[in-house]
Amino acid sequence: MGEESSGFSNTVEVCFSPALFPVYFQDKNCVVVVIDVFRATTAICAAIDSGVEAVIPVATIEEAIDYKQKGFIVGAERSAEVVEGFDFGNSPLFFKDGKHAGKTIVLTTTNGTKAIDMAKDAYKVVIGSFSNLDVVSEYIEREDKNVILLCAGWKDRFNLEDTLFAGALAEKLAQNLRFTDLADSTQAAIKLYNAAKDDMYGFLGESSHRKRLSRLNLEEDIIYCLKLNKSTSVPVLSNGKIVKG
Repeated sequence: MGEESSGFSNTVEVCFSPALFPVYFQDKNCVVVVIDVFRATTAICAAIDSGVEAVIPVATIEEAIDYKQKGFIVGAERSAEVVEGFDFGNSPLFFKDGKHAGKTIVLTTTNGTKAIDMAKDAYKVVIGSFSNLDVVSEYIEREDKNVILLCAGWKDRFNLEDTLFAGALAEKLAQNLRFTDLADSTQAAIKLYNAAKDDMYGFLGESSHRKRLSRLNLEEDIIYCLKLNKSTSVPVLSNGKIVKG
């Protein structure tokens, strides 16, 4: 970090919504970090940390049903609630007992798995959350490619929590002179993160998704999702499965 510059800097762009992703995804030889803080990418990190062998992300309920019928453990979430008939939703707390260690599980969510599917043609797709902020930053630096920080948002709309994480990650990357070409969206995300970082829970108090989760009595999930560096895992997409990178 802060190493000598060779005169070349990778771009760091924040895409605030999957709807905008085609605008940013002009060069497939890049690293895309998919961000769904509340809660898919945090849950994926928790799953990999708990010893889950792989997570198969699927975009639709129909695909999830197919895997369920084949005997897989399948999680499905829509509008922040567990879809009836499935084993779990997208709470990171589901994995705290480690009972699925060594298994391959399947997950579909409202926003996160859709964003992962959109990014699948990139050189590398990385799963990012506050829980693995430091290790993701280090991983990206080693890859040394242009970066798109893809915020999963909420049904293609901008949301605050994903943008805050994008700002936190971009700020860490920018300490390295090879990652100082920051798009306007990236600079905006960094400024938002700096306004929020001393009390992210309070800063997000009126945000739509925090209120949505609070109404469903998921406060414990919110608190978990905002904790920094609980995870040492960098989940990456490989041949359609998310595995430890």
